[in-house]
Amino acid sequence: MRFILQTGPNGTHSCRLSVRYAAAAAAFVAVMGAPAISAEPVRIDPETGAATYATQAHGVSISLTQLLPDQVRAFYVARGFELADADVFAGACVYMTVLRNDTAPGELDFRLSDWEVRHNDEVRLLPPLDDWSAQWAARGVPDAARLAFRWAQFPAEQAYAPGEWNQGMLATGLPPGSRFDLIARWTIADQTYEGRLDDVRCTD
Repeated sequence: MRFILQTGPNGTHSCRLSVRYAAAAAAFVAVMGAPAISAEPVRIDPETGAATYATQAHGVSISLTQLLPDQVRAFYVARGFELADADVFAGACVYMTVLRNDTAPGELDFRLSDWEVRHNDEVRLLPPLDDWSAQWAARGVPDAARLAFRWAQFPAEQAYAPGEWNQGMLATGLPPGSRFDLIARWTIADQTYEGRLDDVRCTD
């Protein structure tokens, strides 16, 4: 995982942190006079094997914890989805995603449409929430179930003041078994930041 602070109106500041999830003793690499950075060790659920990828930089932290297909399927069937409909989302590599503005010097703004997934040398946008909603409507998913789906998702865009955070489901749209990099982007005080979670594994 690594975070990169990109250029902004006040000049260029760059830093990079890389951490491989599989190493229990994760290593930190910071370059170019980066400010203090820390990253949490990756955690692996001993029962499910699902891994959490997490790091923080510049007062912001982000984490991904995979929700296994059976967990996603059960969640949505319990909220009114038919099994065949729940299977569609369960097979899209879904993660519980947390983004926190812990101590950033201002409001954090983000839009999921600015985030990317890199998989097999291809760059993809995350599946938009509106596309999922349109699919559920076309498949005849009940209104109440569609509302439950929307509430459980990571927001499409939001602003967090220092101390604020949110979490929700985030689907990559990739098939189970994929490995990918997530590139998350946000702005603070008109500066754009880019956070990378490299080599994320999607267990099938």
